[in-house]
Amino acid sequence: MDNPAASTNPGALRDSPRDADKDAPLKEDIRLLGRLLGDVLRDQEGDEVFEIVETIRQTAVRFHREDDPKAGEELTGLLHKLTRDQTISVVRAFSYFSHLANIAEDQHHIRRRRAHLMRGAAPRQGSVAHALCKLRDAGVPQEAVEGFFKDALISPVLTAHPTEVQRKSILDAEHDIARLLAERDRGLTPKELQRNGQLLHARIATLWQTRMLRYSKLTVADEIDNALSYYRITFLREVPGLYDDIEAEIAARYQGEGEDEQAGGSAGLGNAQYLQMGSWIGGDRDGNPNVNADTMRHALVRQSTTILEFYLDEVHALGAELSASTLLVAVTPAMQALADASTDQSPHRSDEPYRRALIGIYARLAATARELGVDHILRKEVGHAPPYLDAGLFAADLEVIADSLRANHGEMLIAPRLAGLMRAARIFGFHLASLDMRQSSDVHERVLSELFARAQAEADYAQLPEERKVALLLAELAQPRPLYSPYESYSEETNSELAILRTARDIRLRYGSRAIRNYIISHTETVSDLLEVLLLQKETGLMRVAHGGAGVTSEVMVIPLFETIPDLQRAAGIMDEWMSLPLVASVIEKQGRLQEVMLGYSDSNKDGGFLTSNWELYQAELKLVDVFAAKGVKLRLFHGRGGTVGRGGGPSYDAIRAQPRGTVNGQIRLTEQGEIIASKFSNPELGRRNLELLVAATLEASLSPQADDAGNGATGGDLARYETVMAELSARAYKAYRNLVYETPGFTDYFFAATPIAEIAELNIGSRPASRKSTRRIEDLRAIPWGFSWGQCRLLLPGWFGFGAAVSGWLADGDREERMALLRAMYRDWPFFATLLSNMDMVLAKTDLAIASRYAGLVADVELRERIFRRITAEYGETLRCLEAVTGVTERLAGNPLLARSIQNRFPYLDPLNHLQVELIHRRRKLGDNVDPRVHRGIHLSINGVAAGLRNTG
Repeated sequence: MDNPAASTNPGALRDSPRDADKDAPLKEDIRLLGRLLGDVLRDQEGDEVFEIVETIRQTAVRFHREDDPKAGEELTGLLHKLTRDQTISVVRAFSYFSHLANIAEDQHHIRRRRAHLMRGAAPRQGSVAHALCKLRDAGVPQEAVEGFFKDALISPVLTAHPTEVQRKSILDAEHDIARLLAERDRGLTPKELQRNGQLLHARIATLWQTRMLRYSKLTVADEIDNALSYYRITFLREVPGLYDDIEAEIAARYQGEGEDEQAGGSAGLGNAQYLQMGSWIGGDRDGNPNVNADTMRHALVRQSTTILEFYLDEVHALGAELSASTLLVAVTPAMQALADASTDQSPHRSDEPYRRALIGIYARLAATARELGVDHILRKEVGHAPPYLDAGLFAADLEVIADSLRANHGEMLIAPRLAGLMRAARIFGFHLASLDMRQSSDVHERVLSELFARAQAEADYAQLPEERKVALLLAELAQPRPLYSPYESYSEETNSELAILRTARDIRLRYGSRAIRNYIISHTETVSDLLEVLLLQKETGLMRVAHGGAGVTSEVMVIPLFETIPDLQRAAGIMDEWMSLPLVASVIEKQGRLQEVMLGYSDSNKDGGFLTSNWELYQAELKLVDVFAAKGVKLRLFHGRGGTVGRGGGPSYDAIRAQPRGTVNGQIRLTEQGEIIASKFSNPELGRRNLELLVAATLEASLSPQADDAGNGATGGDLARYETVMAELSARAYKAYRNLVYETPGFTDYFFAATPIAEIAELNIGSRPASRKSTRRIEDLRAIPWGFSWGQCRLLLPGWFGFGAAVSGWLADGDREERMALLRAMYRDWPFFATLLSNMDMVLAKTDLAIASRYAGLVADVELRERIFRRITAEYGETLRCLEAVTGVTERLAGNPLLARSIQNRFPYLDPLNHLQVELIHRRRKLGDNVDPRVHRGIHLSINGVAAGLRNTG
């Protein structure tokens, strides 16, 4: 690690936002953290290990930054000579440096943003302020903006997928390091600075002494608790705070236009709930046998406990703050009535109605918490009170307090705490986040086959043609009696699936209707796949048919998930047929004439490659828009995006703004997966910024006048040409990708040997198996470990392969200059194509063929290794050439200097981890079951470090 002289107070440097070297504070922080890590390493492991790490670091920097081949040979020699214990120490050192560099970068992003705001500069792209300025200048009225927020739903959905390699203990320690690093920006006294350095040293020592890996398999309960930690760190305060900021920005940007403006915010939004959190953790059972009715109940108890503990703490603190006396200030009659109904009868507070009221509210919250399964309440309430029946009544009591303060010279007392608490009550309710259910369509078919057979309604439902399935399902949906009989015995799978739906009904009654409101159907291929879930809802009381067939109410929305390329191509036709059914039309009417559709980025990429996946998603969205418009139904798209570009990742702001026309309209849900959750939300300020990016992008995509234009920069005729070209490129890229991955003999063997997929499958990093079936077929492998493996070996193949073959082949089949000019126009004028190339540029910047060749060396079959790696290398070169020709830029990430500098800073420290990982995998595979357990540990530690260094690899 870097070991300069002890740093002096950097306050003067940090307080100079106009400094020519804007990254100087970042470099200072990285040097500081590197020095402290070096001190810990020397103290814990000894001088010899410290010197080994330093020599490897310096050699890797020479190799990476100076392209010194001699340094590459030296690095290989150094790593080969390491003992097993030294190897573990070196892997840990470089892994932790990756983590610490991430912390420093995150703090620098915050620092730069604050410097920008302190200068009073114009709002930056990606902020709500910038979006509102654009809309106002384009003539979009305040009424339209407020209408957007009243009707919108923007929902990040946290999911648990097996690429999150962080333990919560590590996350907690890193959060503390980030806090201490941020303190240094305040300009500390020499004594304070010394104390700060001591605490940083201690926290880094804690990291070193904390086990980075899990030695037992992660459970669903662990995943639930890990996700809830981000609520306490970020969401509980930052989501309501963002609401307040947005109201203030609307008032500021549209000053004087609104009729009902109040100081400090826009009254026009009322109790709009446009940004809401979602979760799959505990409800997503597709391929995960560990998720069942019990995990759903546990998820809601833990979610409810988290939010109720927050409410109890805030109400307690509010009671201490609102000490107003009726001897000095009046209160409203409603406020007095609330105080009089309190459980607090102390004469010492007889003139303090706010405190008395809040003591009563606290008692009701405590009773509610116990009712909803909270085991331990830290502060015992005064007296006994009835529980709240729902969160709306709790919010109404808080509103009584706010109304009284407004009416009696106390409005300034609302903002510090009460405003955020009222917001939180409306946003989070008693459920915290909506829990989605997800299951595969083939499971539903098996369950209904059994129910039909036992009821003697149909002997072999699964073998019926689609038309007869639909007819049977519709007929059964109209029947008042259920198929299920309590006197029959059913398979374990059928009992489990029915129990889950019955539990969903109970959860909705217990925690409110927003607790569970969506059911995702994986592998939706037919209309019957959707009708099956409606029938299962009817069997379990989640769907009701009015007497005489007058109407149908489905409590949980049935949502298809279209994943593979063929599924995406069928999506619009399936939804057209679905919405044409009279029974379904009745259900959709009760849903507010809104229907959600989920699109899967991961499986479509694994199925057809990067270019084809993106194009088919684009095409599917456009066709869905047309179908929904014809039916008069609002479309809400749920984007199943992963962390990597190959799984739909990349900057969310750009991705949302590049969506095809008519596909956003204030309605969007998207998954946040794996280590991306930690990257985005483990710091409250960064978390607020990432949430704001989602809102700003959705606002712009929905209301910008160009959102109605065909291509945001292209005329309708140009767009038609662009789409024709994309269709041709997609067909070529699909052929190239499928030929390599699915048609090349031996490719599966190459993949399993040249990537750490087998070692990843052994990691205790998720409750879900890495493969849907116990095979080595690529088709059965989950898309997440598929992409994760390619990231580890630094090829990131799912994010670029096929582009070069497609473009070069298309150029060769016509006038090359004319066609290249057309591609450049597409890049200039079409956000979809520009974003596609920008994301691919990022992936290529993180790709390293030299390191990937080391992994290829793990393939024992020399002929197979050379044949396939040569093809991959050739396509990589062709892809780079084509990308540079289209964009006119020969340097990677020229348009994103911040990320370019980040890669330059971190990759010299990442490269040794890859080299060590290859060496350890080689040892493990050579020795098999006889390998030292420390080798396994070293491999898994290196996986953690590489994932941290690349950041978006899941």
